[in-house]
Amino acid sequence: MPARFYEQEVKSALKDKRKLSAFLDSLVTKYRKGTRKSDLTYIFCSDEHLLQMNQQFLQHDTFTDIITFDLSEGDEVLTGEIYISVDRVKENAEKFGTSYKDELHRVIFHGALHLCGFKDKKTADKAMMRAKEDESIAAYNKALAK
Repeated sequence: MPARFYEQEVKSALKDKRKLSAFLDSLVTKYRKGTRKSDLTYIFCSDEHLLQMNQQFLQHDTFTDIITFDLSEGDEVLTGEIYISVDRVKENAEKFGTSYKDELHRVIFHGALHLCGFKDKKTADKAMMRAKEDESIAAYNKALAK
């Protein structure tokens, strides 16, 4: 099933959703062994909405750019909901000197990579996650250019 993208009272400016959906499906197949399909739902929202979710579900009272929920019931289909703060993505793009588009894709891939089992709490895990994000952005941009 293709990834679905929703905007909750924000505009994400996300383009090429069908190509992105196909790329995400191939990303999941590549990194999550035994998984044949993905069923990912991305919800773009505001800082305030994601803060409320962070407080309610994770007991964290901080802004974040992404919250990922693994809703899978088995190994064959990876099912997840990924909430992304467009406000955080915009701020982080400026902070890290990158384009909004690249930062948005980084966070989109970050959520899928989490669902595939990649972590980012320890220093070594963060480095691996960043490398996989960079690799995914480069591969996706190459696929778009075709």
